[in-house]
Amino acid sequence: MGGQIALVGSGEYLPVMTAVEGLLLAGQPPRYVQLATAAAPEGDASLARWYALGRQQADRLGVEQVVVDVRDRAGADDPELAALVAGAGLIYLSGGNPTYVAQTLRDTSVWAAIRGAWEGGASLAGCSAGAMCLTGWVPSMRNLGAHADPGLGLLPHLRVIPHFDRMLSWVPDILTRALLRTPDGVTVLGIDEDTALVGGPDEWTVHGRQSVWVLGEGSRQEHVPGSRLVTR
Repeated sequence: MGGQIALVGSGEYLPVMTAVEGLLLAGQPPRYVQLATAAAPEGDASLARWYALGRQQADRLGVEQVVVDVRDRAGADDPELAALVAGAGLIYLSGGNPTYVAQTLRDTSVWAAIRGAWEGGASLAGCSAGAMCLTGWVPSMRNLGAHADPGLGLLPHLRVIPHFDRMLSWVPDILTRALLRTPDGVTVLGIDEDTALVGGPDEWTVHGRQSVWVLGEGSRQEHVPGSRLVTR
């Protein structure tokens, strides 16, 4: 059911994650599709930074960088931008505002192209905001009283907290919110920085520098690099 998925705690396009991105591109067309939509509210300078980092990583990997410059809903429904996804080996949603990227891409031509490419075997990665938006639960990071967004729904059985080794110092109540009224069959994951969970939708392997945590009320199960886990 589709290509590999990577849920990444942090480190997209950086040397520390080159091996993970190379793994996702192994045996795939050398076409690295990158969307920095989650950073669009931060303006042109932020987007330019993401594109530069993505270009450097593509160069390290010896593949073609393809920027899909979606900044708003109009762009997400642009057929020319959606067409750029075709032939991807890896599609990557980088970090920023998780609610913004979910609401911008949901039910659009670009998201349909991404999902179709993944179903056809392309790898799909999301880091930080990009990882959160692939699930069915995207909490507001700024308006703490707001209801969670339903995300893009590719992985409705997961809730993801990226930057887990640091996130609770930034948003102290996020774990409480993640565990509150969690539906049956939904797994809550904490993914540390410079760490990725690769595989999916149900069977995964931990890669990177730190750990992935399966979280419950009063419990944390640590999975170190090389560990396998099942989320179903």
